[in-house]
Amino acid sequence: MSEKSWKLIGLDGIPYASKAPGTLGGHRRSKIFGRLDCRTALLAIARGGYVKHRVFFQDEATALSAGYRPCAVCLPDKYALWKAAIVR
Repeated sequence: MSEKSWKLIGLDGIPYASKAPGTLGGHRRSKIFGRLDCRTALLAIARGGYVKHRVFFQDEATALSAGYRPCAVCLPDKYALWKAAIVR
């Protein structure tokens, strides 16, 4: 019996196979990441088209290192910190 594997994005932005699922989802075109239960992402998935650009990350540090920003909807505090750092 083969083990299940997931495709995650690494620190370098390159996909890799993982034995553990990601804890955060992102969108390749918008370069935004958030929680897997984010209402905005779930609405986009329901409308279609979003899934083909969806990526997954093991943690926040990896998503940030890969050039993604936090979602303002499901991660508002992290987004505010990210935005303040950009403004500086």
